Amino acid sequence: MKLNNYKNILLSGLLVLAACKPKVDVEPASNGGVDFSAYIAVGDSQTAGYADGGLYRTGQINSFPNIIAEQLKAVGGGNFSQPLFSEAQASGTGYRKIDKFNADGTPSIVDVPATAVRSANPVLFTKYTGENNNYGIPGIKVIHTSIAGYGNLNPYFERVLTSSYPAANTTYLDYITAKPYTFFTSWLGNNDALGYATAGGVSETLTDKSVFAAAYSAVIEKLTAGGKKGTIATVPDVSAIPFFNTVTIPVLLAAVQRAAPSVTTLYVNARKTSDAGTATYEARAATTADLITLTFPTSKLGVNGYGVSPLNPIENQYVLDANEVTLVKDYVNAYNQTITSLAASKGLALFDAYAFLNTVKQKGLLINGVNLSAIYISGGLFSLDGVHLTPKGYAIIANEFIKATNAKYGSNVPQADINKYNSVIFP
Repeated sequence: MKLNNYKNILLSGLLVLAACKPKVDVEPASNGGVDFSAYIAVGDSQTAGYADGGLYRTGQINSFPNIIAEQLKAVGGGNFSQPLFSEAQASGTGYRKIDKFNADGTPSIVDVPATAVRSANPVLFTKYTGENNNYGIPGIKVIHTSIAGYGNLNPYFERVLTSSYPAANTTYLDYITAKPYTFFTSWLGNNDALGYATAGGVSETLTDKSVFAAAYSAVIEKLTAGGKKGTIATVPDVSAIPFFNTVTIPVLLAAVQRAAPSVTTLYVNARKTSDAGTATYEARAATTADLITLTFPTSKLGVNGYGVSPLNPIENQYVLDANEVTLVKDYVNAYNQTITSLAASKGLALFDAYAFLNTVKQKGLLINGVNLSAIYISGGLFSLDGVHLTPKGYAIIANEFIKATNAKYGSNVPQADINKYNSVIFP
């Protein structure tokens, strides 16, 4: 009898607990009054899905606009077409992959050859002639958007135009607004600083601040004609990416000291001032504020005094020195002031990519129990080129665009499940 009483008491308790279990209300998906039926994506290589040093089919399929478009289907989004390379030419313009691990545990990275090249001189890629909603063009700067004939200079753009080299004269701005659309995302401006930075300030220039402001304003003015809504993003801090945080001065010095313990200093050819108008350089001792590029050929270090003598310093193209870092940040901050101001004046949603990626660099991310960071390869976010993202990284960026859109327009576009997307693939 007592046992039955205990059973009854236990059962009653469980029923009470079940009755008290909190109910989680999930808000239904909603467009917030925004017409998402015809979505276009404006931008550069990040928008195109560029990854691992190239544009190829898998990267395109996992582009952040394509991920956004999939989520928009829950709130009235329509078809989203991309200029995909065919399955027969899936490696596209070529890319990098890890084929094995060396005896010391380091990854062996190899090049996968391009399959979509129709001309070698000049380089031209296989034409795409289908529908397109993803207008991401690798290499494009804001200042290129109104240049007639830009397609003759950029094979990624020439590939999607109906005209061909040397008569690819449509401007990017005309191309992206040629067909009707109801909503857009724009992540332009990255290359106006990134090209200068990754070249160590040697072969590229920073876009003049006022020129950037005028060009970016013209793009947004045309995109928002008729009251079109959209979400735009700021330009990231170039010093937040693995391209500048993997091969460091301490790492290089430690490598040298294993063979030559007496070496205590490395030398770089560095800009003497952060004044934009004074581009003079001198050899000096390197500091941790000098950022070495991921592409630095470490085999050169120490040969004929390379990098260990002020008479043979690490060359400009392999280092974004402290003054160049300051200069780039100053320009990027000016670009972002333009972008932020236009978002406010035009009533657009804003994703602050600058703040987001700096936070990722400083603190990492914990999403769905997965730890992610800006560390090269193992961090999970950045691809093998150290600049562009992995599919998982692009899914996270897609969700940040979605969050900004929902916050601005009162919509409830569901976020993508990042666990569906891979990071760097290991053999």
